[in-house]
Amino acid sequence: MAASPSRLARIAVTCGEPAGVGPDLVAELAARDWPFEWIAIADPRLLVERAAAIGRPVSITAFDPARDPAPARAGQIRCLEVPLAAPVTAGRLEPRNATHVLAMLEAAGRGCLDGTFDAVATAPVHKGILNDAGIAFTGHTEFFASQAGAEVLMLLVAGDLRVALATTHLPLARVPASITIPRLEGVLRLLDRGLRERFGLARPRIAVLGLNPHAGEGGHLGREEIDVISPVVARLAADGLDLEGPLAADTAFVPDRRARHDAFLAMFHDQGLPVLKALGFGTAVNVTLGLPYVRTSVDHGTALDLAGSGRADASSLMAAVDLAARLVRRET
Repeated sequence: MAASPSRLARIAVTCGEPAGVGPDLVAELAARDWPFEWIAIADPRLLVERAAAIGRPVSITAFDPARDPAPARAGQIRCLEVPLAAPVTAGRLEPRNATHVLAMLEAAGRGCLDGTFDAVATAPVHKGILNDAGIAFTGHTEFFASQAGAEVLMLLVAGDLRVALATTHLPLARVPASITIPRLEGVLRLLDRGLRERFGLARPRIAVLGLNPHAGEGGHLGREEIDVISPVVARLAADGLDLEGPLAADTAFVPDRRARHDAFLAMFHDQGLPVLKALGFGTAVNVTLGLPYVRTSVDHGTALDLAGSGRADASSLMAAVDLAARLVRRET
């Protein structure tokens, strides 16, 4: 639910893996003023402890959803408390806190669905420790999609470069079978709609990458381009979508092609993201299209080795929170 024009946006910020850099990043977020309100979803004691450790002391105020949103002020954090399940040592994973991480995500998503928050920006979680704790977890995106009952799409944004993923956290061996005509058609329609609704593009220009080297080289290096990708592109182009492809991934991101397209659809996770992160690491933002609210996230992991050191770069979280607020304003 978008903020009404009469009030400020209210952005939930989850702190992610408590042993990672998430609490550090939130403390860095609090080091400056923001022209909207953001609410940390975390254990407030951990925030105070980590902020002190990195030299960014903060004062914590309990979040009151009945109060009108107010601009965030430096040195102050409004916090929706989600208690830790076990003590935290920076850089040391603790499986008992897996339930704490899920509780933060659940509170953020529920708050967005019921209108308490206008958007959520997420700090990184550690999928491995969640799975080690016996929780089947593939990622934030899948969690929020399941909670909202929505079909979603992962879009990474770095400046004017936008890269969406036809498949996300799958073993590479399972990718070809997952790229079916119905799935690819649904993904492209969702990408086109998301770019229109979230980014205000009247007729998004979308480049569709091939799956195989050289986009299959006429079938000599694979038939997915011939049997699946090309028919979908032709069908949707006939319906009015502005599509080009399938393109060979190794040349799709050269400067002149980037200038001609508003977004790229990669067939798998590590086909498109290395380019985006090479060009925009530290400022790239993950946007989940298809949810009934705005959701953004950082473009990096938990960086356990940097937790509590004061050396973590908060640029991506700052970009994620700022983009969330701008996307909410665009909806009003």
